[in-house]
Amino acid sequence: MILTGKTALVTGSTSGIGLAIARALAGAGARVMLNGFGEDAEIAALTQELGALHDGADLADPAAIAAMMARCADELGGPDILVNNAGIQHVAPVADFPPDKWDAIIAINLSAVFHTTRLALAGMKARGWGRVINTASAHSLVASPNKSAYVAAKHGVAGFTKALALETARDGITANCISPGYVWTPLVEKQIPDTMATRGLTRDEVINDVLLAAQPTKRFVTPEEVAGLALYLCGDAAGSITGANLSMDGGWTAQ
Repeated sequence: MILTGKTALVTGSTSGIGLAIARALAGAGARVMLNGFGEDAEIAALTQELGALHDGADLADPAAIAAMMARCADELGGPDILVNNAGIQHVAPVADFPPDKWDAIIAINLSAVFHTTRLALAGMKARGWGRVINTASAHSLVASPNKSAYVAAKHGVAGFTKALALETARDGITANCISPGYVWTPLVEKQIPDTMATRGLTRDEVINDVLLAAQPTKRFVTPEEVAGLALYLCGDAAGSITGANLSMDGGWTAQ
């Protein structure tokens, strides 16, 4: 298995895209640390399924992030592979956007990427190998109304990834973004009621006329598709892919 002997830390990995990535990496032989919230029984089942550890660090708290990173190093070694996937969303016009929601989205979707990465780099450099994979979004390339904080954060993730790639280009480390379009995950499902209220639409109208309006394929990206690309980026064949923002959006940003 291509990742035997490697340790992967995947944030936001108790559901959705992050869980699919964690499963793919574990299936390729990596030791995995999960991170995220959920019911105790569900998390226990996931750790048993994947032979993984779980850390419930709140990624809005830099001290909690530091403790998680230290635990990963102490108990698993690494991480050799860091997947920054955790994210939250809130939908509202700028004039009505709650400042606390803005702060939370920037903290979890953007600042946490910096905090985990800065703490992972020393170990990666010492080992001469590392993979940093950031889940961005089509919204790292284009905007949508009523999502100012999310769009700002994802544009920031894309820029941060490029800077990181340049800084680590000779260290055996690659840094890339995966930018999916709409993936059917709890994060997407939870924003449907807000969009219904904001735009006065039915659930089906939100799905077909808002969420999938920009995706020429007219289907949601699957978490497993994103996980397959993440796994590829960890392999030797992807050793020269760094600083890339890889779209997986059903043609959304091709328009």
